Amino acid sequence: MKIARCTEGGAPFWALVDTDTQTLQPIAGAFADWGPALTRAIAAGKAEEGRAALPLAGEARPLGSVRLLPPIEPINRVVVAGANYAKHLADDFGLKAPPQPIAFLKAYGALIGAHDPIRYPPLTQELDHEVELVVAVGSAPVNLADPLSSVLGYTVGNDVSARDLQRSGPVGIGMDLFAAKSQDRSTGLGPWIVTRDEFPAGSPKLRLTLKVNGETRQDGNTAEMTWDVAQLVAFVQARSSFTGGDVMFTGSPAGVGQGTGRFLNPGDVVEASVEGIGTISNVVGPKAGA
Repeated sequence: MKIARCTEGGAPFWALVDTDTQTLQPIAGAFADWGPALTRAIAAGKAEEGRAALPLAGEARPLGSVRLLPPIEPINRVVVAGANYAKHLADDFGLKAPPQPIAFLKAYGALIGAHDPIRYPPLTQELDHEVELVVAVGSAPVNLADPLSSVLGYTVGNDVSARDLQRSGPVGIGMDLFAAKSQDRSTGLGPWIVTRDEFPAGSPKLRLTLKVNGETRQDGNTAEMTWDVAQLVAFVQARSSFTGGDVMFTGSPAGVGQGTGRFLNPGDVVEASVEGIGTISNVVGPKAGA
């Protein structure tokens, strides 16, 4: 199943997407009304029963008639569990993998949809890209003995980062991840959630790519992650409980501008893709305030 959050210009709504027919069927209610039950059905091996129980409403409509929004509601949290690809850390930062994941929160206001423009923040000269697999948590509480049972599915993220701001943290204290990762309207998320039953059991092993103006800048696989999805979910849950509808970024492979020196510029077309999920394509806008 592919589940999107979208708008026709009015109030946002969730919808079941059929990419074969390029149509979508609205789902009535908020995520909390149907997301946990669907997640539990998938965990029990009853995905079709869960789909049949979705409260579909209204007529099907063309996929192209809606704007795709980030598949998360404003009441939910955006968690980033980074430092998860050893080659990325070594090649792009000259660092060794830490003994445990590095997790933090990203502001909801940083998110944009699958085809929205990337805002170029006025405080940075080094706007960077990071394609990531993003986990959509569907139900809570998370069972630490089986963390994946609380995962509804996966979506695509581009964790756009202001690298010069990231390095601007106070001397002796470390990086300024808030300034680097929470800039308004900069982080692509979407185009939809693909439910976990569409993938083999266990943490998914999927190819991730990112292109800038058609040129491949990142090409990796989630099999390279130091900590898999279940381990990341358990790590975060042990420190701050998930709620159904939260999302979690899982780290980026090598090839970002921090390592290559090739940062994003106004007008660049940035395409982030994850195998089996889809592609988000966002154009970098003019530098804010310019």
